[in-house]
Amino acid sequence: MGLQPLEFSDCYLDSPWFRERIRAHEAELEKTNKFIKDLLKDGKNLIAATKNLSAAQRKFAHSLRDFKFEFIGDAETDDERCIDASLHEFSNFLKNLEEQREILALSVTETLIKPLEKFRKEQLGAVKEEKKKFDKETEKNYSFLEKHLNLSAKKKEPQLLEADYQVEQNRKHFYELSLEYVCKLQEIQERKKFECVEPVLSFFQGIFTFYHQGYELAKDFNHYKMALQINIQNTRNRFEGTRSEVEELMNKIRQSPQEHKRANQFTIEGYLYVQEKRPAPFGSSWVKHYCMYRKETKKFTMIPFEHRSGGKIGDGDVFLLTFCTKRNMDTIDRRFCFDIEAADRSVTPVTMQAFSEDDRKLWMEALDGKEALFNNLNRANTRQEGSAQLDKIGFTILRKCISAVETRGINDQGLYRVVGVSSKVQRLLSLLIDAKTCSETDLENSADWEVKTITSAMKQYLRSLPEPLMTYELHGEFIVPAKSGSPESRVNAIHFLVHKLPEKNKEMLDILVKHLANVADHAKKNLMTVANLGVVFGPTLMRPQEETVAAIMDLKFQNIVVEILIENHEKIFRTLPDATFPEPLSMSISPPNVPPRQSRRQGQRNKRPLAVYNLCLELDDVDNHSPPREDTPTGSMDSLSSQSPTAAVSSSPPEPDKNHLILESGDLADWAANHPSQTRSPMVSWLNTQSTTTPTSTTRTPALSSFPFPTSATGSDRPAESVLNRRARAVYPCEAEHSSELSFQIGAVFEDVQFSREPGWLEGTLNGRRGLIPQNYVQFL
Repeated sequence: MGLQPLEFSDCYLDSPWFRERIRAHEAELEKTNKFIKDLLKDGKNLIAATKNLSAAQRKFAHSLRDFKFEFIGDAETDDERCIDASLHEFSNFLKNLEEQREILALSVTETLIKPLEKFRKEQLGAVKEEKKKFDKETEKNYSFLEKHLNLSAKKKEPQLLEADYQVEQNRKHFYELSLEYVCKLQEIQERKKFECVEPVLSFFQGIFTFYHQGYELAKDFNHYKMALQINIQNTRNRFEGTRSEVEELMNKIRQSPQEHKRANQFTIEGYLYVQEKRPAPFGSSWVKHYCMYRKETKKFTMIPFEHRSGGKIGDGDVFLLTFCTKRNMDTIDRRFCFDIEAADRSVTPVTMQAFSEDDRKLWMEALDGKEALFNNLNRANTRQEGSAQLDKIGFTILRKCISAVETRGINDQGLYRVVGVSSKVQRLLSLLIDAKTCSETDLENSADWEVKTITSAMKQYLRSLPEPLMTYELHGEFIVPAKSGSPESRVNAIHFLVHKLPEKNKEMLDILVKHLANVADHAKKNLMTVANLGVVFGPTLMRPQEETVAAIMDLKFQNIVVEILIENHEKIFRTLPDATFPEPLSMSISPPNVPPRQSRRQGQRNKRPLAVYNLCLELDDVDNHSPPREDTPTGSMDSLSSQSPTAAVSSSPPEPDKNHLILESGDLADWAANHPSQTRSPMVSWLNTQSTTTPTSTTRTPALSSFPFPTSATGSDRPAESVLNRRARAVYPCEAEHSSELSFQIGAVFEDVQFSREPGWLEGTLNGRRGLIPQNYVQFL
């Protein structure tokens, strides 16, 4: 049962039970006051904890943002670039989340703390003051009454009447105060319900808003998260393939290290102990040196190095070798020694000690020393050719295996990833390679050969060819476009290179890739996506002539090349490459030409025309956001810049008509400002043409201002807003020629990258400094 109501009529009786009911109401208000006090304390602790959590989250976000992964080699795959950028994306997500948390902390103060404090001070505090008055008047009233009743009846009548009047007035005042106090008690009992709960409701509304904002952030982040999961899985798959190749190479080197020695400019190199002679009292000492010798030039280099002293490199010594002889143990109390003489060295001969007798023999042979024995140090690594050849039998093997797979197992899960039993694979391959038994071997209808045995035999045949299907000669050229450039430029480059393959290689590659495209079309059942097929067939179709760890690190790019072949099979094998595609794409990784820049200090505009090719649209169509005409280029600036100058830029501007816009360079920004709806259209891009003559004056200090045009540097059809204020990574090194330009090395990451007014240049921030960057030196992340 709840509190009993306080009747106003009971104020005049002021019975003991009435006083009990008042004390019950007072106790309930004291309990409410304590509850609100504790709630305020907990609320403030919650705010402090929220701020501490927010600070910790922000610190965590800063740690994510500041860390950058390093990579092995000279380039990364697109998946690896996305993984590198993911930490920055995570940091931004946490930053946005913490902004919402700060809003929540502020709302707790405004919606919970302050209203409850106000209610406690103004309402409960007022009741406390009323209680003090009520208790004081109670004491005063009953003290005065007792004093009045103790008056002597012998007092004069006027005195008694005066005393009776004062008692009556005092009683009326007490009753009025009692009525007010009872009214206040009951009022506050009813008021506290909504005065306390309403702020709590507002607090929870703030929490709901915060979680809803978090849900919206997570919802927006979901697309990126799914794409990142694919990037991670692709990178993991490539890692597994790379790891197996590295382990295989490691085992080969462990068994015969000399046969797998890397080819370099030195005939021989390694550690030797060199005798350093000292004055007689001190004798001689032996110091370890790293020695290198080139037989062509007779140049011998030795550098002191001691691993145990922290790996400090000493000053090197270079001299011309004239003679080398073996030292017998009867002339020196050490084993494995030999002497060398130098033409330009004052102290000769120099005595050196190898690590073993075999090591000494290797050095003696390389140095043309006396008693040198022939060995296989510089023997050519001739690959033992199997019986697999790129001939009529080979094409028959491939077609029979493909036909069997597509007939019997196109939907088998893990097709080409699940390997067959080695003995069965070798037996099948032996039957297929033999011309007598090849035609008799039925793969489509025979239950003797499992699908996994057939797929493994086909892969083994391709690996057993004397040269990989995509050849040693073109291996490096295929790898380079996979490391950089836009998706379109990669396809164009590989399209061009495929048609440089020998005819038989290209024909067999066409048959195989067409089949792999068919396998990928059934990926929902066989789980073999294009990426998975790239992991399987990258090492099969491509391999470097020299097996090294650096070459194996490029295995992931071999996978990308195979992915591009599968995804663009029809274009690559059914059409001829662009005749204007640059032949120098044999692609040693050399930086492209830096675009020329002219001075804007001159008071007049450059009169060279600027052709805005993708503005050559019907103006009515632009306003209506209709699709671009078929003859309108839609490629990115990266893809345009990857073409030959004659193909990308016309030597003379096109003739203007009513539907085409030809602007001069000085008018471009003005036109963009006056036509915002057209510049925001995803159809609109711009290309800056340059005169065939180089400007006579190239010295300038360009103004660093963002170019407003929405050109996509990533080759996508998205509006420009999606590529402004982005991050980019340098794919070539560059030395600045002007103070307004940035110098950088490969791998440098630029922040807040925007298009510049300068043709072919971007603006970005590197290490806190903002400057100009050649556009074709970077790739957007």
